[in-house]
Amino acid sequence: MNQYIHSSAKLGDNVQIGHNAIILENVVIGANCLIGHNVVIHSGSIIGDSVRIDDNVIIGKKPLSSPRSIFKVPENLAPARIGSFCQIGANVVIYAQCEIGERNLIADLATVRENVKIGSLNIIGRNVAIENFVEIGDRNKFETNCYITAYSKIEDYCFVAPCVATSNDNYMARDKERFNHFKGITMRSGARIGVNATILPGKTIATDGTVAAGAVVTRDVEAATIVLGNPAKALREVPETQLLKNNLDK
Repeated sequence: MNQYIHSSAKLGDNVQIGHNAIILENVVIGANCLIGHNVVIHSGSIIGDSVRIDDNVIIGKKPLSSPRSIFKVPENLAPARIGSFCQIGANVVIYAQCEIGERNLIADLATVRENVKIGSLNIIGRNVAIENFVEIGDRNKFETNCYITAYSKIEDYCFVAPCVATSNDNYMARDKERFNHFKGITMRSGARIGVNATILPGKTIATDGTVAAGAVVTRDVEAATIVLGNPAKALREVPETQLLKNNLDK
């Protein structure tokens, strides 16, 4: 079996590693992990116990930087950290200086950028993109092809449907004033966004706030309120049976 495992890497008991895997300097892998074929784990990355990593995954990738990039990449990014009992699908890329808690599912083709912190028990669906400087709490669900822009904060028990787009730059890359206003979205606990909705920069969806499918959110969404349309406007209150406090066991 063709593998490269650096002599400084530390592997726990009962770790299984596939063909052509590359494990670089000072990587730590806990017990009972399953590492697929063609996986690359970059220097210093820390993997907890009982983690499954499927084929063609890259852990601890350093970001690229164009001469036109607004923010330059620091030279000394911390290693990626992945908590115990996570499942990571095929072709996932997880960047350096990314902290992922326990029992997360990160499905095929997802990308998690640098300087991201993710709590526990989240579901990150196929081809989801989570940009840099994002904070995510616990028990959230991000469905296929949704995009979480940089500088966003998502608390707990939130739901983001397929093909949701979020944004952080009202100036659309023109006018230096934009540097003073970069801000992603904020989702308070229990907030929900329907399929193909668009959330404009800096907007907050309050606790139990709900954005209907296809809506364009141009102002903050109040707690326990359903909004729809373009621009999104309040329709009615979220039904009592749908409130987070009545669904914490779901």
